[in-house]
Amino acid sequence: MAAIVLTNVSKDWGETRVLDDVSFAADEGSLVVLLGPSGCGKSTTLRLIAGLDQVSSGTITIAGRDVTALKPGQRSVAMVFQSYALFPHLTVRENIVFGLKARKVPAADRERRLARAADVLGLAALLERKPSQLSGGQQQRVALGRAIVAESPVCLMDEPLSNLDAQLRGDMRREIRALQQRLGMTMVYVTHDQVEAMTMADRVILMERGRIAQNGPPEELYARPRTVFAARFIGTPPMNVVDAARLSIPSPRPGALLGVRPENVAVAAEGLPARVVTVEYLGADSLVETEAAGEKIFAKVEGKSALKPGDTVHLAWVDGDCHWFDAKTGERLQ
Repeated sequence: MAAIVLTNVSKDWGETRVLDDVSFAADEGSLVVLLGPSGCGKSTTLRLIAGLDQVSSGTITIAGRDVTALKPGQRSVAMVFQSYALFPHLTVRENIVFGLKARKVPAADRERRLARAADVLGLAALLERKPSQLSGGQQQRVALGRAIVAESPVCLMDEPLSNLDAQLRGDMRREIRALQQRLGMTMVYVTHDQVEAMTMADRVILMERGRIAQNGPPEELYARPRTVFAARFIGTPPMNVVDAARLSIPSPRPGALLGVRPENVAVAAEGLPARVVTVEYLGADSLVETEAAGEKIFAKVEGKSALKPGDTVHLAWVDGDCHWFDAKTGERLQ
């Protein structure tokens, strides 16, 4: 059963269309990530689901109920923002239950919900502290606690980890995913970080300029990107996409673009001649940037590479690792 359904949703700001005919569904108990670069419409989509902005056209249903015209408080959703929006003068306890008090939830019920959230998030020892006494990760847990005590079946998250350092982001994304699965909540999560999307999501909705570029499981977006945009956005480092004709590589049709991921490019005894431009040592492997006939091609090789800028190498890959795209439309060739 779909917990959230958007049907032909568009949003205009004056003469500008920021969201154009967006349709997707989030299954009950799933984690759906809205992924894309800045300005692609992902946060606007989340705000429309929450009711913070109103659609220009289209419909939104939550749990089978049309909420398109309803106010945020009538939609039964919890939301966690990029800024944790904690009240500095209130304790952790008071911050977590603030919304419940505003909705006049009985004291006994508030305490029950607070105890559950504190146990799930490991906040029991911090309940009397103020936000200024907490680390960034602890503040994020308090923001999550407010979402949990709402006991809403749907939780919306807008770039919740962007203010944290890299290691803490990794820890928190694992915690959020485990929490979502443990509580069985439906979560729509906005991020520009494709690592977050690939590691957390049941389904990724990749957005480009207000439209959905691709919608599918993370492994599908990685293995069969539908467009050049998707191919280059998903994967670290991104896929090499080059002009096959310029490299004298046979292609399925004239003017096709060849895509091959750096991890599938080997530095071999025979193959495409190329010149090494840079070598980046990453620990477990090295990223070798090369140039061939004016095309930039990256190869990811195991361990520390002995190659250096100016070296001549040969690049090779197998046909099964090739992706082909139409040069004019950017669409995948079947």
